[in-house]
Amino acid sequence: MKKDLFDHKAFDEINVTPLLDLAWTLLVVFIISVTAAVQGIKVNLPKAGAAPSLAKPKTKAITIHSSGRLYLDAYPVTVSEMENMLRRYKAADPDFPVVIKGDQEVYYRQVIEVLDVLKRLEITQMGLVTQKLVK
Repeated sequence: MKKDLFDHKAFDEINVTPLLDLAWTLLVVFIISVTAAVQGIKVNLPKAGAAPSLAKPKTKAITIHSSGRLYLDAYPVTVSEMENMLRRYKAADPDFPVVIKGDQEVYYRQVIEVLDVLKRLEITQMGLVTQKLVK
């Protein structure tokens, strides 16, 4: 008996290859979007010979944008709002570290204002973020 080309038989397995392709694509999109969200505000950091990493999981980042705008962990704040928020963080954890990311175009006065707030609050674990100097 000759097999007919139009004989239909039921599939007894599922092709999961398209599902795996979709899963990998979603994973890549998720990784890219999370990485972009974590980096915070983009500023042009000044160059330094050695830029040690000061970041710890509970580190608070103060960013001074080239426009003069101030950010605390990617949220825009004024100097007084920043001081109040840092005061609350200090009450919860007296030894939390702070890093300052100032754009290279920012006036030195704005960095000093932030440093004065940290001094008033007696925050001693503080660092300035720079980019490594490329030779």
